[in-house]
Amino acid sequence: MKIAICPGSFDPVTLGHMDIIMRARKVFDKVVVAVLINPEKHTSFTVEERIDLLRRATSGLDNVEIDGFRGLLADYARMRGATAIVKGLRAVSDFEYEFQMALTNKKLNPDLETIFLTTDSEHMFLSSSIVKQIASFGGDISNFVPPCILRDIQERLCQEVGEK
Repeated sequence: MKIAICPGSFDPVTLGHMDIIMRARKVFDKVVVAVLINPEKHTSFTVEERIDLLRRATSGLDNVEIDGFRGLLADYARMRGATAIVKGLRAVSDFEYEFQMALTNKKLNPDLETIFLTTDSEHMFLSSSIVKQIASFGGDISNFVPPCILRDIQERLCQEVGEK
């Protein structure tokens, strides 16, 4: 079985993330969407909430599993029996960092390959940060996040705005 890891913070999950997940599941037998647990990083959603949002957004996708992980991605991939990491690239500016990470992961786990998927042109501009910024100004994010979790994302991001 060919298993791939699709890692990220997913704070929150966007349609760009979903595009990469949907395309990866066509290439691999199983895709583990791995939510990074980093207590040092301030996020709008807890790890549990991000996992829940992703589970709801991917419900019905039989070869997609959602999990959280901490530590080195290369070690996590080894533990899960994965042979690939799938990363989405929006622009050339993403490539330099992702290329460096791919080489590092390969050094740490020689059996691991990194596969880059270019984001669909419809989502090239999209990031979790942009979604949060638009929502913070009361903008409509319905074209940027999965409909099944839109309300949860709006409620949280609007709540954060009210707290400022």
